[in-house]
Amino acid sequence: MTVYLIGAGPGDPELITVRGARLLASADVVVHDRLAAPLLGLVRHGSELIDVGKMPGTAAVQQDEINAILVERGRRHECVVRLKGVDPFVLAHGAEEVAALAAAEVPFDVVPGISSALGAPAAAGIPLTVRGLTQSFTVLAGHEDPMQVPNRRWQALADLAGTIVILMGAARIDKIAARLIEAGLPSETPVAAIHAATTSAERIAVSSLGEIGAVQHLSPTTLVIGEVVSRRAGHLGRERKAARIG
Repeated sequence: MTVYLIGAGPGDPELITVRGARLLASADVVVHDRLAAPLLGLVRHGSELIDVGKMPGTAAVQQDEINAILVERGRRHECVVRLKGVDPFVLAHGAEEVAALAAAEVPFDVVPGISSALGAPAAAGIPLTVRGLTQSFTVLAGHEDPMQVPNRRWQALADLAGTIVILMGAARIDKIAARLIEAGLPSETPVAAIHAATTSAERIAVSSLGEIGAVQHLSPTTLVIGEVVSRRAGHLGRERKAARIG
C-alpha cells in the first residue's frame, strides 16, 4: 500500500512523466487538483476519483481534510495517487501531505513534475538564464499582498539582477510591478505573462514592468521578468492551437 504524490506538469497532459502516467493508470484512488483534471483520461475505469481542487472565489477543501483523505484511503488501497498540478513540492502543500502520511505510518513516494516556473518559460521560448546576460533566477509566490512584503525582500530581488519568475500572481500584477520599480528595477524591464502554459488555451503577453499592470490576466499565469524575455525564440518547434499575443 502506497500513496504516490505525482506532479501533473505545467498543463499539457503529455508533459507528465512516464512513471507518473504509469502509476496513474494503475491507481485504485486518485485525489486530484483542479489544474490536474485534464490527466484524468489516463485513469483506469472503475478507479475512485476525489476532486479536492481549489476554484477561485469558492470554498476550498481544507488541507487537513485532504490529509485525512490520503491517510484513510492509503490504509485501505494498494495504490493511491495524489495528483497535484505541476510539481508536488514547488509552492504546493506536498510537504504537509507527506508529513501527515509519515505521522500515520502510511507508505508514500513522490514523483516530481515539471514546475510551471521552468516549463512555462521554456515552452514559450524564453530562457531563464543566458550566458553573459543573467546567471540566476528566483521563483516567487505572488499570492501574498505585495504591500505586506517587507521592502528588503523587493530590494534583494532588484539587487540580484537575475530573472524573476512569479507564480500565482495574476491578480496582483500591478502591485508587484510597482514594488519592483520602487526597489530599483527599470520600468522598461521586459515582462512576459504566460497564461495556461503549454495548453491549447495558452496566451502570451509581452510588455514592460511599467505597463504590465494595465493588462488584465487570468489565473493561472506565470510571469517572467527580466532581460531574458527579449531573447524569446522567434520560432517554437512545438505546435499548439493557441492564438498568441506578443
